[in-house]
Amino acid sequence: MDVGIPVVSKEEARGVRAIADAGLDATIMAAARTVRKDVDACIDCGVDEIALFTAGSDLHIRHKLGMTRAQVKEVAVRETEYAVAHGVDVSFVTEDTFRADLDFVVDLYNACTNAGAHRAVVCDTVGVMTPPGIRWFFGQLKERLVPTELSFHGHNDFGLAVANSLAAVEEGVLVPHTCVNGLGERSGNASFEELVLALEALYEYDTGIEVSRLYELSQLVERLSGIPIGVAKPLVGHNAFAHESGIHAHGVIKHTATYEPIQPERIGRQRTFVFGKHTGSLAVAEKLRSYGAEATPDQVLRLVSLIKDFSEARSKKDQQDFIRSFRDRVDRQRGVTDDEFRSLAEKAGIAVRKPPKS
Repeated sequence: MDVGIPVVSKEEARGVRAIADAGLDATIMAAARTVRKDVDACIDCGVDEIALFTAGSDLHIRHKLGMTRAQVKEVAVRETEYAVAHGVDVSFVTEDTFRADLDFVVDLYNACTNAGAHRAVVCDTVGVMTPPGIRWFFGQLKERLVPTELSFHGHNDFGLAVANSLAAVEEGVLVPHTCVNGLGERSGNASFEELVLALEALYEYDTGIEVSRLYELSQLVERLSGIPIGVAKPLVGHNAFAHESGIHAHGVIKHTATYEPIQPERIGRQRTFVFGKHTGSLAVAEKLRSYGAEATPDQVLRLVSLIKDFSEARSKKDQQDFIRSFRDRVDRQRGVTDDEFRSLAEKAGIAVRKPPKS
């Protein structure tokens, strides 16, 4: 488990150290740039492993680090050797690997593997790869790397993180990176629950993960992170097993496999039926039976008509107000607001003018 970047703050370091000391049946990893103070911060937290990362592409090397390729390689090897000498395993990570020069990243990985790193982590940092591209790249990479374990870190900017992770696994990558609920920068990382269920249900691969607790885990992370799960998010979103269309509801009532790829109970969920303008009579009759109510076919049809009319007559204002409120809350939850930023700047002795309204 990659549990944080200790150099970020005292609280981050405290959290990493607490997890490292918890006695979990897991390898506890923390992340560090190829900077001595970052590596020392990880070592001080007592982690088992360090994800040591640096720029891979010239775009990152020049514009972010302001270094040369030779300098990047030199410090990467130096910090790998330093971490290993202090008894900590190293996963060596290059950012923006797929937009990098292949010859350079091969040389960089091999140098760090020879320095003691046991894993090469390849990153699609801005989510621009496709599954065929992933297969091609790893095919090329495997032929040129000295023996090491391969890992893939995929971002979801084009919605392809899970698909790309599956392609990487098909090419023999043993360690795909995931995050619960797909959390991560911008559009997030590969979703833990989606990748696990794809491997379990579509590839019939036993991951060893207790999938019946995936929804429970997802809900826990939503609560602790304060980041809401998307309504339509696969598997764990509110609508993932919700049926409204009369055709769909009728099919699911007759046989769940008609419109559900897996049983919701498998991941700790239950199916629901939405009653609105698309509702059919069978779902309404089933709902009435759950209330212990008896109704004639004509009564059921009358109720269906009333549900449709009621749903279509409802004002959209409440929905629009909810969306605005939701967006405001997300903005506040993700970090400091503009007003909070200005207030904190003033505490730091910095005069900040309020920007004009757009």
